[in-house]
Amino acid sequence: MKRRQFLQAAAAAAAGFHIVPRRVLGGANFVPPSERIAMGFIGLGGQGTGHLLGGAWTYVPGGYIARDDVQVLAVCDVRKERREPVHQRCNQIYADKFGQANYSGVQAYNDFREVLARPDIDAVLLALPYHWAGMMATLAMRAGKDVYCEKPICITVREGRNLVETSRRFGRIYQAGMQQRSEYAGKFRQACDLVRNGRIGRLQEVYAYRSPGAFFPIPWTSDASLPVPDGFDWDLWLGPLPWRPYAGGAGHALEGCFIGDVNWSPHHYDIVRWTVNPADDETFEAWPENGVVHYRFANGVVIHSTGYPGENVGPDGGACFVGSEGRIAVDRSNIVSYPASILQEPLHPGDARVYHSTSHSGNFLDCIRTRRPTIGNPQTAVDSMTLILVGGISLALGRKVQWDPARGEFPGDDQANRLLSYTPRPPWRL
Repeated sequence: MKRRQFLQAAAAAAAGFHIVPRRVLGGANFVPPSERIAMGFIGLGGQGTGHLLGGAWTYVPGGYIARDDVQVLAVCDVRKERREPVHQRCNQIYADKFGQANYSGVQAYNDFREVLARPDIDAVLLALPYHWAGMMATLAMRAGKDVYCEKPICITVREGRNLVETSRRFGRIYQAGMQQRSEYAGKFRQACDLVRNGRIGRLQEVYAYRSPGAFFPIPWTSDASLPVPDGFDWDLWLGPLPWRPYAGGAGHALEGCFIGDVNWSPHHYDIVRWTVNPADDETFEAWPENGVVHYRFANGVVIHSTGYPGENVGPDGGACFVGSEGRIAVDRSNIVSYPASILQEPLHPGDARVYHSTSHSGNFLDCIRTRRPTIGNPQTAVDSMTLILVGGISLALGRKVQWDPARGEFPGDDQANRLLSYTPRPPWRL
């Protein structure tokens, strides 16, 4: 190359040179876009917005949008008054973070199907009315998305089984919003490890503090109706439920569709089942008595949907475990044992340990990258919800029921088996 040609080529190269920000290339304290998990958030009430923007119970300052390893691409809600402020807030956060005054990389949607159709979204976080949780999570996994879903996970047993099958068939990562397994300084994990390793002797009874529940709709006979608020897609909010006119309310659950508790009880019964640790095919029975639902497993452990007499620890998301040599009570604020020496002696090197996670949202993101099961994986979550729903069915029927998990039914009990599923309103058929 002659000298003149060299100088011309060098000048052309210099003219095309640009300074690339470190946030684009990665490096110390920066995650390049190719390594960020692209997420959509569906359901922007208190729970969903708390996850997205940060809340007292979401355990991550600033929420998912503050994480450098996450890129929020979409927000979705059937209520315009929720959707638009969150949409504006997200774009403003990124505008400030990236120094782009007109940033518009976060899009807003009314219909969740438009979010699921985007090939650039890796995962979705669902914080929905009860009746949408299981169905939308299943549709999201069919669309190739990994899913974080808030309780109640599913509202019927068959819906839960379909959720598990779908996650396996499509190879999707799923995290149930049962955060007590990861958060609260490991108190629940500690109680679970101690009971499983025999520190209270043979486990005999468990007090779960909350009633179970089930989907048990009462036929709608009222003629009451109100104008649907502007910007509220009432038909899409109802989704698979039978049609009824708008009559106000419409929070997490539609009036007259549930018996017992499917909202707060998942936190309690998930810890109970984690600790009792029954075999996958272990049968159990449930029966109501004076407003309290009792369970008995084949191994003899009995669960009561009430508190342990005189014990203050347990009501806040916890349980009390009673064994032949002592008891442990745990909730979000405290863990106590009787005798006190049970908690004073640490676990031994040879003791078995349950799944260890110190961040529920972090565990979800880590498992998206590694493709290993989350601490709240579909089978775990659905097993806990099945315990709740079977107890709720016994409550609805007002009598004892027998549950066979291997067959997924109440043997010889047609009346109870009819409550294992319902017929969704078209076009919401799985």
